[in-house]
Amino acid sequence: MPPDGILRRQLPPDLGGQRLDQALAELLPEFSRSRLQQWIDAGRVQLDGRPCRRRDRVWGGEELWLEPVLEPEDTCQPQDIPLELIYEDEDLFVINKPAGLVVHPAAGNRDGTLQNALLHRAPALAQLPRGGLVHRLDKDTSGLLVVARTLQAHKSLVEQLQAREVHREYRALVTGVPSGPGRVEAPVGRHPRVRTQMAVVAGGRPAVTHYRVLETFAAHALLGLRLETGRTHQIRVHLAHIRYPILGDPVYGGRPRPPKGAPAHLVAALRAFPRQALHAIRLGLRHPRTGEDMAWEVPLAADMAALLALLRAEEGGR
Repeated sequence: MPPDGILRRQLPPDLGGQRLDQALAELLPEFSRSRLQQWIDAGRVQLDGRPCRRRDRVWGGEELWLEPVLEPEDTCQPQDIPLELIYEDEDLFVINKPAGLVVHPAAGNRDGTLQNALLHRAPALAQLPRGGLVHRLDKDTSGLLVVARTLQAHKSLVEQLQAREVHREYRALVTGVPSGPGRVEAPVGRHPRVRTQMAVVAGGRPAVTHYRVLETFAAHALLGLRLETGRTHQIRVHLAHIRYPILGDPVYGGRPRPPKGAPAHLVAALRAFPRQALHAIRLGLRHPRTGEDMAWEVPLAADMAALLALLRAEEGGR
């Protein structure tokens, strides 16, 4: 935030037509929607210098002023949940998140989340938006995630994410075999009919995903992916859009398509894989206090590594 405590943003055009509270929840995901609504109701949000209500419609292009008050939120309670810490200092945590762990509480997942675990590990995180979480991974995506431990670190990391200066690399096992590297540039927004899903839509937010082929099999490929943007479900939506859906994705993946003639145990393993085969393998950023460039890498999650080993044994990766 600027020194005077006011956070300033310009609303992007793709948020036009939404309620103010909905638009702010997308624009400022580091704050919970309930907290944003409280600030709107308290008069701490202005558009083009005017006070507003949570139900007001936005058009895009307005100048947003927000005066946050970072009092502790008591909706998320500490819980003793094991965490794999890859790095820790007074400014940052870097976590290797397992598949199956929800990042922060939401409808249907009120506790047992990464945020609950972080508050148990470091109670002072209760003073920060979303307990220091500045980005997220889907519940069933494994891998690296950074957490801010101070307001200064939070501000720096959010700014780096918005400036596309945080480097995030992923591995995905997909159905189908792309012919070579590629770039997907397609806007991502809410599905027009299924509101719990995302889709490539004309009015969505700009999204760019780069991919390269690391290994190929008879009917599958291992891809390396790099994000320019960080939209909800971006990799999953983009790969499904170009017809190389992620193996095991229950929402965007379609039916499993084992290769013809594959042995029964390989077919069973491919069909039974319990989640989207997506792993955040590498994370790079600028340290918020020292300015040092830092990067971390972790091995593939054990379930993905085991499935790849089986594919290599039966089909011989190329």
